[in-house]
Amino acid sequence: MAAFAMATTACGQQQDLGGGGTTPTVAQGVHFEPGTTMAKIAEAHTIRIGTKFDQPLFGQQTLGGNLTGFDTEVARIVAGALGIPPDKVQWVESPSAQREELIKQGRVDLVVATYTINDKRRQQVSFAGPYYLAGQSLMVKSDNTTITGPDSLRGAKAKVCSVQGSTPAENIRKYIDPAQLTVFDVYSKCADALRTGQVDVVTTDNVVLLGFVSNSNGAFKLVGDTFTKEPYGIGIRKGDVAFCTFINDSLTQAAKSGAYANAWKTTAGKVAEQTPQLPTFDSCS
Repeated sequence: MAAFAMATTACGQQQDLGGGGTTPTVAQGVHFEPGTTMAKIAEAHTIRIGTKFDQPLFGQQTLGGNLTGFDTEVARIVAGALGIPPDKVQWVESPSAQREELIKQGRVDLVVATYTINDKRRQQVSFAGPYYLAGQSLMVKSDNTTITGPDSLRGAKAKVCSVQGSTPAENIRKYIDPAQLTVFDVYSKCADALRTGQVDVVTTDNVVLLGFVSNSNGAFKLVGDTFTKEPYGIGIRKGDVAFCTFINDSLTQAAKSGAYANAWKTTAGKVAEQTPQLPTFDSCS
């Protein structure tokens, strides 16, 4: 039977969303040092987790109202380690441009949302992980033979789409004129714009694009190799070293138990064949 969780939209409204994923191990009788984030979450018997609602394979709300994807499975692993079952998770939609503010304002306890760790973001929030290493790529229509990689965009008039506040939107500016870039709040709008011919290219991380390709019935394809390294981290309140350490320990245990590999195989692994290894963590700070 599917577990049910509460989801909070960007507008602050809540709705019932099925868990939609595997059943995580939920720790019993947990005790944490008083005053820590872990203790506060455990005492509240609920956790607020920010994620994407529109990204196939990583974080997507299905027609049936479920949230599925690798990010949501990783989030459930962390929640379970805190003693929080799936029906006590409050999912908060977290578009790229809103992630730091959601954390800083205390509207979420953590964010798992294809969230690349970088120095600019570290000025505002802290990160546990990384839990996955991605790379930026390009998606075009299947009949496009002109665009073969980022260098083919130099001097071209191709219209490129990405998301406001995202690392890919910043990276692609090295290859195109500013007027060529269109930004939306979510990647699904970029995919729609590509489908209708409003843009020629969508750029973000390869695994995110792979989800859109797999759902396109052959309309889209990826071109070229990845051209960046994107370590995905779990965003938390800046300076919360204890929570960062706890999350990393939880991920390490999940890798040892097979829960991490299972989270991949039941989501992104249905399209991406190779199961990743848990990356080496950055220092908590």
